[in-house]
Amino acid sequence: MAVGLGGGGPGAGAGGGAGAGAGAKVDEFAPFPIKDQLPGVDFCVSSSPSWPEAIALGFQHYLVMLGTTVIIPSILVPLMGGGNVEKAELISTLLFVAGINTLLQTWFGTRLPVVFGGSYAFIIPAIAIILSINNNNNNNNAFLSPHQRFKQSMRAIQGALIIASILQMVIGFFGFWRIFSRLLSPLAIVPPVTLTGLGLYAHGFPQLAKCIEIGLPALFLVVFLSQFLPHMMKSKGIILARFAVLFSVAVVWVFAEILTVAGAYDNKPPNTQISCRTDRSGLLSAAPWIRVPYPFQWGGPTFDAGDTFAMMAACFVAVVESSGTIIAASRYGSATPIPPSVLSRGIGWLGIGTLLAAGFGTGSGSTASVENAGLLGLTRVGSRRVVQISAGFMLFFSVLGKFGALLASIPLPIMAALYCVLFAYVCSAGLGFLQFCNLNSFRTKFILGFSLFMGLSVPQYFNEYLLISGRGPVHTGATWFNNIMQVIFSSPATVSIMVAFFLDLTHSLRHSSTRRDSGRHWWRKFRNFDQDVRSEEFYSLPYNLNRFFPSF
Repeated sequence: MAVGLGGGGPGAGAGGGAGAGAGAKVDEFAPFPIKDQLPGVDFCVSSSPSWPEAIALGFQHYLVMLGTTVIIPSILVPLMGGGNVEKAELISTLLFVAGINTLLQTWFGTRLPVVFGGSYAFIIPAIAIILSINNNNNNNNAFLSPHQRFKQSMRAIQGALIIASILQMVIGFFGFWRIFSRLLSPLAIVPPVTLTGLGLYAHGFPQLAKCIEIGLPALFLVVFLSQFLPHMMKSKGIILARFAVLFSVAVVWVFAEILTVAGAYDNKPPNTQISCRTDRSGLLSAAPWIRVPYPFQWGGPTFDAGDTFAMMAACFVAVVESSGTIIAASRYGSATPIPPSVLSRGIGWLGIGTLLAAGFGTGSGSTASVENAGLLGLTRVGSRRVVQISAGFMLFFSVLGKFGALLASIPLPIMAALYCVLFAYVCSAGLGFLQFCNLNSFRTKFILGFSLFMGLSVPQYFNEYLLISGRGPVHTGATWFNNIMQVIFSSPATVSIMVAFFLDLTHSLRHSSTRRDSGRHWWRKFRNFDQDVRSEEFYSLPYNLNRFFPSF
């Protein structure tokens, strides 16, 4: 594993107020040196643990991404008219496509250990399409069975995603995202990466609290095993910390099963039973033993211009959020800052992933999984091979429906407890880039604070307005425009990067210290792929494909 020592910040080698003879005191109070690569990582991108450990870690990555995979169909399928059978089929399709997309990204995309699965950004336009179809059927007095309505909605979502995926491919493969990324500084990167994790706070403790008696023990257990036990048990504790997610889920899942069998929730409200009981998901009985997802399994896609525009907005949001997750994963994989050309290449393959998701009919586009990027930090294993093994588990369990459904029936409060820790790791990865910036500059303080605040405040306003009034604050005669505004301004990472990027390029532009305060000089050598020899170790394409794609 290549380790970059980096350079010290301003005055890194300077002493304190004491004289030169006080060497020990000078070293004790010297600033922490800047690191191009995160130290303390046990396995970086290009290295790997032993095969048994890698397989166990890969299964852990698979387990972590199940939460999002279950939540998205749980929201969309009932609105479409589907039941548990359609829900189980959609979950297996999401898993299957996620496995393919993860392998493609680790082979030909960014080459980083990032899992690519479903995205929450596509829920708003998907719901808009579903409601539009339901209203049209009611207005035309058309009688459709629930399954027919499900298939009709899915075909409309597929058509919108197919066209919208072209946007991501154009942005990535034609180098537009590379141009944009070259203008980013470490200061402008901090807000979007930080809010990629922090912006998902609603999927953490609020979901955990829906069943506090199993969610809170899961949170306590994963924090204890991963953070405190290694200091108490030394070498043995490190192994337990690396598999803290597996141990926590197993123990609390058994505890939840005991509570269910003992009748603890027999007289509880329906919402409590759905959140707490282990036998209420309905997936195990509905899932087939073996089912291989295939393209256009719901029928031929249908196309509508208005639906496509809203999906394009979701694709743009997925580009921003995926970029934040990819940058966090590069940090936890102990790689050097990702070159703009490699990031743009990854966004191009993200578009191909969205196209595959549309073709198979997942109901959602593709994005980088935030929870899996956080797991890299929790385990300190940023190995590409481990994530590729997790993709194998996704493909395997998507075909063997009963086994996949069993794991997908883990109560969501347990998964939410994991997210409280994993999303926090991605958030802290963004804050870690502050080491490249001058935090004593009032310009830095304003850009950082304002972009973070607006990144949380604006989406909160848009989401609250939607919940209270049933529509977004932008309410024009063009529904597609309203949906575009709602999708973009409901994303904390997207709002924050727009604010931070604009201010960083315009605020005090002519001041002599602006470039240095933003930390641009630290990333100058990573702007081009071939300027630092370490970039080749982490980001080069296999089979010497770089010579065929020099711009990538």
